[in-house]
Amino acid sequence: MKDATRGNRKPDDSFEPQLVVNELALPPGGEWSPRFPGWLVIHVSAGVGYWLHPRKNCELQPGAVVLLSDRVQGCVRASQVGELHLHFFRTDPAKLTGMVTMADQTLLQNAAGDEKLSLRLLSPGAQFSDKLKELGSEQTRNTFPTRVQLLQLFLEVFEGRFPQSQTGLAGVFDAKERLRQRLNQTPVSDLLELSFSGLVSQTRCSPRHVSRLFTELVGVSFREKQTELRLARACELLATTDSKVVEVALESGYQSTSLFSAMFKQRFGVTPAKWRGRLEGRGRKPAKQVVRRLRVAA
Repeated sequence: MKDATRGNRKPDDSFEPQLVVNELALPPGGEWSPRFPGWLVIHVSAGVGYWLHPRKNCELQPGAVVLLSDRVQGCVRASQVGELHLHFFRTDPAKLTGMVTMADQTLLQNAAGDEKLSLRLLSPGAQFSDKLKELGSEQTRNTFPTRVQLLQLFLEVFEGRFPQSQTGLAGVFDAKERLRQRLNQTPVSDLLELSFSGLVSQTRCSPRHVSRLFTELVGVSFREKQTELRLARACELLATTDSKVVEVALESGYQSTSLFSAMFKQRFGVTPAKWRGRLEGRGRKPAKQVVRRLRVAA
């Protein structure tokens, strides 16, 4: 389950909203090397192209789908005879705090580095093509139902086996297994509000023992992990909404705006307001309508 890294992290000044359909057009011979955090689903809507990768090259016919993690190095190239039109969307499991557990996040993080799972090429399928076209339309794009359906499409393409919760067995587990089960069954968003005393009560162990087991399972202390999750949530809200800083603090699990600002600056080197200002200075606005058409030069 260990997935944490220590030390300061730089905030993402090139923030890109997830679960939003984008459109891209490559001229004849043009290339595109996608660089997005998380997972990317690319759909060939028109034209013919190629996926070029050190271990797997193939032709992309209309309707073909490419799924890849951010650890895959490769590019899409349009044929020399015409334009290549793509639709794509991305999802970052680390930011789906209200929908996934830590076990889900760990599974997808491990899959991102697995050669068999980090890159999938699917043959053209009319059903998938029609569905993505519908979700990218002017009427439906960037709405809550659309984002849910895009996540479902990602899971269908991924075809991963997610851990199934086991209930009623906690009594036969030792403390470590009880804690592991609790973390695997708890949505990440709940950890934003969960107190350490609450976790101790659920695990039925001494605070010192729970602290040691949590660090052993996750890789960092409970407080460090909770801070990481809260600040990731804060970055998401600052980049995709126009909520006030005080509202972002509350939504991220902080009751004190001053504490939130201090923790944010300690981790990223700037205040939440300045970080948001950098995004806006780069042309990034709150994600109200972010579907766009890109044209990449050959």
